[in-house]
Amino acid sequence: MKCAPDHSRATSPAFAVKPRLIRQLFLPPLILLLTVSLGYAGYRASLYSGIRALSESGERQLELNGRAVESEINKFTFLPSLLELEGSVSTLLADPDAEGHRQAVNDYLEGLNRRSHSSAIYVLDTTGRVQASSNWRDANSYLGEDLSFRAYFQDAVRGQDGRFYGIGTTTGEPGYYLAHGLEEHGKIVGVAVVKVRMESLEERWQKARLEAFVSDENGIIILSSDPARRLKSVRPLTPEIKERLARSLQYYWFSLTELQPLERETLADGVERLSFPAAGSQREVSYLAQTRELKDTPWHFTLLTPLQDLRREAVIQGVLVAVAFGLVAFFLIAWNERRKVIATRLAAREALEEANSLLERRIAERTENLRASNDRLKSQIRERRQAEETLRRAQDELVQAGKLAAIGQMSTSIAHELNQPLAALRTLSGNTVRFLERGALDIASTNLVTMNQLIDRMGRITASLRSFARRGEDRGRASLAQAVDATLQVLAARIEGLGVQVHREYSDVQLPIGQTRLEQILGNLVGNALDAMADSPQPTLWLQGDRLDDGRYRLRVRDNGHGIDAQARAQLFEPFFTTKPGEQGLGLGLTLSASLAAAAGGSLGAEHPDEGGTAFVLTLPPLNPLPPTSPVEPS
Repeated sequence: MKCAPDHSRATSPAFAVKPRLIRQLFLPPLILLLTVSLGYAGYRASLYSGIRALSESGERQLELNGRAVESEINKFTFLPSLLELEGSVSTLLADPDAEGHRQAVNDYLEGLNRRSHSSAIYVLDTTGRVQASSNWRDANSYLGEDLSFRAYFQDAVRGQDGRFYGIGTTTGEPGYYLAHGLEEHGKIVGVAVVKVRMESLEERWQKARLEAFVSDENGIIILSSDPARRLKSVRPLTPEIKERLARSLQYYWFSLTELQPLERETLADGVERLSFPAAGSQREVSYLAQTRELKDTPWHFTLLTPLQDLRREAVIQGVLVAVAFGLVAFFLIAWNERRKVIATRLAAREALEEANSLLERRIAERTENLRASNDRLKSQIRERRQAEETLRRAQDELVQAGKLAAIGQMSTSIAHELNQPLAALRTLSGNTVRFLERGALDIASTNLVTMNQLIDRMGRITASLRSFARRGEDRGRASLAQAVDATLQVLAARIEGLGVQVHREYSDVQLPIGQTRLEQILGNLVGNALDAMADSPQPTLWLQGDRLDDGRYRLRVRDNGHGIDAQARAQLFEPFFTTKPGEQGLGLGLTLSASLAAAAGGSLGAEHPDEGGTAFVLTLPPLNPLPPTSPVEPS
């Protein structure tokens, strides 16, 4: 048999060695370069994927803990305004030289501070001098201090809500100050201030092993799970800013330095990767920093998530990719070499077995490393599940707290809702006695029937409040004309006493709301209108109804009273907010009315006509088509 010619033998030895030499010189560096490149690419891909997953998980923690901070800040906002209801405070501000009044206010503030768990409560006059304080027994009491330079006092004395975080110049203790201007007859006569310590948040973060901090409007860290970061700036401080902050004594005499990371990389809006030097060592620690604004304050909450474990996992992934590629390249080269040196198989077998033995040892080592890594991953998964369970319990507690607050608000509003029927009963009972003395039995009998109806109405009011708490009877059937008649009948004495002229321009429609709840809403709106027209020379009330293009029915309750100033409009439907002086209102009528309208699928809003006065607009969907022309005659 003829063999194929061997062309390699005809090749010159000088030329035959060159391709092999080129492979030996350039192939290993090329493989090494590809191995390092693929390993680095695997590391970057794993790091990016891990950061994205960590960012999504951090968003939930950021929102949950941010809301917890907002709740801690806002739960004391109502406390300063309560001092307007205390008569001894007004008496002290009117006559500061009376020591008996000052001691009574000191005792009252001391008890209020103890019950509310705040740090201190004190009252200042319009010059900024502290006239009474809850810590009047302490050696470092605020009594007699001049705090007119504080920003919260300057805001409150101008009629604004003072909100300020700073370090006290008397005690040297940090705190959050809430100030409110105390008004009497429309004039600010003093300022009430509540100081709140917020270190409980830091303790809560430390117990949860959470790294986070809160920075104020100046970029200064005021709360931090790491005390070393407190009173450091998250943005550069110019000499002018430092001079301004030093003059304001907001941070007392503490030196303000900038928190300078070793490395900063912006990943998204509000998301950064920061590196800081580790305490007591030369290595650096990397974090994923996520920041969000806190509502109702110019503060920002920042959550720091360590990236050490994520980097370690990314390195392992990169090494695995590099090892896998190296193994593939090794097998390819081995197969190619085996094909080329098939004639020298017996001589190379020993070397190949040694190489296989070495490879098996490496694989065993890598397998052991992978097993250890897998155990660590399982442990981390268990810890994360425990953290998610803790977060879930915290969410349930927040929901329960919201329910308790709503129940408190509903129970407080009962006195406000029963005030009008009780006033009418008081008037009718007095008239009935006089008519009985005169022998006018028919009129007295009519009054008794009316009183019985008012008692039934009071029962319906309490029943409607219970049904509102259950949210099970929001949609019923009510007659608009019947509800207006009942409301005007209850308020008839006040209407006649003020000489109010009532204009009715509406249709008698059936609306999807309980009859008692509709009368409740109208009673609040008409009662507020009568209060607003108390000083009007010709008080007039308009009840105007019309149908909107989408089929809903709109009723406008308009008066020509003094109107509502622009500052109070933003808080008109907030609980406990009222423009009535003294104890005439609790600030719950409009809030409850808006809730009842919303529960029935409608809405309640306010308008401010150019001709003066105020108009409240109640919008509800009708149960039946409106008649073309069936308005109630004006009266």
